[in-house]
Amino acid sequence: MGNAFGMIPGLEMDEWSNDACRGYVIMAMEDCGFSKKDIRRVVGQLYEVFDLNSVEDAKEKYHSSPY
Repeated sequence: MGNAFGMIPGLEMDEWSNDACRGYVIMAMEDCGFSKKDIRRVVGQLYEVFDLNSVEDAKEKYHSSPY
């Protein structure tokens, strides 16, 4: 059976999680100099975003965003 994640060699299904995504966001925000207060706000909002949106919703948002 092929890699379920397609273009990410070596990434096994159980290696990815919402917590991994939160960790990436925290690292990026720290690297960009965001305050701890702002990082807490964003990480807290991620809980709601994960609950209310699918992976496909997130992909579409990313591909249609100016970022």
